[in-house]
Amino acid sequence: MKFTFSDEEEAFRAEVKEFLKDYQDLNGFFDQGHDWPSVREFFKAMAAKGYLSVCWPEEYGGLNKSASYEYIVWDEVAYARCARPPLGPGIVAKTIIRYGDDEQKKRWLKPLRDGEMHFSLAYSEPEAGSDLASVRCRAELKGDKYIVNGQKCWQSYAQDMDYFWLLCRTGTQESRGRGCSLMIVPKDAPGITVAPLPLMDDDQLNEVFFDNVEIPVNQRIGPENGAWKLMNAALADERHIQFPPSRLRRDLEDVISWTRDQGLLDDPVVRNTLGDLASQVLEGEVLGLSVLDAMMRGEHGVMEAAANKVAQTISCQNIARAVTEFGGPESLVKGTLSELIWRQSMWETIGGGTSEIMRGVIARNSLGLVAKT
Repeated sequence: MKFTFSDEEEAFRAEVKEFLKDYQDLNGFFDQGHDWPSVREFFKAMAAKGYLSVCWPEEYGGLNKSASYEYIVWDEVAYARCARPPLGPGIVAKTIIRYGDDEQKKRWLKPLRDGEMHFSLAYSEPEAGSDLASVRCRAELKGDKYIVNGQKCWQSYAQDMDYFWLLCRTGTQESRGRGCSLMIVPKDAPGITVAPLPLMDDDQLNEVFFDNVEIPVNQRIGPENGAWKLMNAALADERHIQFPPSRLRRDLEDVISWTRDQGLLDDPVVRNTLGDLASQVLEGEVLGLSVLDAMMRGEHGVMEAAANKVAQTISCQNIARAVTEFGGPESLVKGTLSELIWRQSMWETIGGGTSEIMRGVIARNSLGLVAKT
């Protein structure tokens, strides 16, 4: 396994760091929902540098770089806490590049590359969270249009995005994953209602209701009932940037700085805890590199990504627990760094797959265990 980057890659990292200096006050990683216009402008600036399309082929306006360059971009963005990777130039664009027809590529790729078009992931439903194969939101083909009816929930940033990347059922309910399709749905289409689910930080998740929403057939990406293959391929393309380890290093550095300011660093219990957290962060960095290493060798990195997610979740929780224990009640004052870290640890525990789901992935892909039926 490779633990270092080439001189060319490190030069690229230095370029990215220099670019990010102008965005150090943009706290989009924690609070994107509070200042979406600023985050959107940040993505446009990234697009102008080619950072949203680092791995895209040159024929579609990309830089045609390896996955290591994309890893560097989003690891540094996470350390700077500017934003999380946007769905559009990642999962959506890479799926269109791989499975879209020429008309779809011509229509969608340029605005995605330029940071002009943004998506909310419309996968989860009230009865289909971890088990996406059981989705019930249905699209019925009527002539040259699909008529979509159903509900999605827990959608991040749906209130701000332009489009939905919709997973819907086009086959029978019994067909599970073999009966699902992916579609691009404009948020302003007649029949769509976005209802907020308020969070304790004054941000929101969302429920989205589809009531006889008409979607042209040419906005289905890939074959009908072919979503499962497309989703797995897109996920494989994104595993190396889903949980950037430098975000946790930044959290730990800030916690250490905070404990120093509070005069706590001389406490042996605090020092021992910080040392343990440092080893966990280092473990997360190595596991993050293991995902990249697998992808650079042409593998999917399924097991490595699952192990990385579990480790990142545990580290995130432990850092949050430590800072609340160090600071007591004052550490939970709304809007403070310690409160932000604690609050985000709740999201990180579930977002992107729970630890229970990830451990099941590891058991099946690494240990050869079979799920109970």
